[in-house]
Amino acid sequence: MAYNAHILLGRIIKADGFDGSVTIKLEEAFREKIPGMESVFLEIDGKPVPFFISESESTGNDILRLKFNGYDSIEKINEFIGCKVYLTSAGKSKNKVLNSSGFTGFTVFLPGNRLLGAVTDIIENPGQILLILKSPTGKEILIPFHEDLIISIDKRKKLIEMDLPEGLTEIN
Repeated sequence: MAYNAHILLGRIIKADGFDGSVTIKLEEAFREKIPGMESVFLEIDGKPVPFFISESESTGNDILRLKFNGYDSIEKINEFIGCKVYLTSAGKSKNKVLNSSGFTGFTVFLPGNRLLGAVTDIIENPGQILLILKSPTGKEILIPFHEDLIISIDKRKKLIEMDLPEGLTEIN
C-alpha cells in the first residue's frame, strides 16, 4: 500500500454517530463513482497515516461514511475531523464489491428467480464474508458472500443473484 498525494478522495467533515464512523465530503471526481478500497491515508499534521476500512457506505451523491478498523467510539475519531482523505495507489481489490457491509436489507435470489431471503446481517471474518439471511419461512440461513458465487448485484433495486452449490442452504 503506497500513499498517493495526487488522489484526494475528500475531507472528513464530522463524526457519524457514536460507533467511530466518520462522514467524508467527496471530491467532485468521486461523486458519481466511489472506488473499491480497503484502506486510505489520512493527512494528520501534514503526514500520511494509513487506515484500514472496516465499513463503507455511500449515503448520498457527495457523502461517504467510513469506519476504520480499531476505531469504535466517537472519542477515538474526533481528532480526524477536518483531515484530508487520500486513496492508496495499490491496485484495486479483487473483492471491491464485497468490501462494503452496506448489503443489509438486500434480497437474495437464486437462478430462476427463486427467492432465498433477505440479508439481515453480515459477518466479516478474516478471509471470508458471510451473509445472514432470513428466508420467507423465517429460517436463518448463513451463506458465503464470495465473488465466485455472485451472478449479479443491483444496488438500486437492492437485489443479489447468486449461484450456490447444491445443498448449501440445507446445511444451516
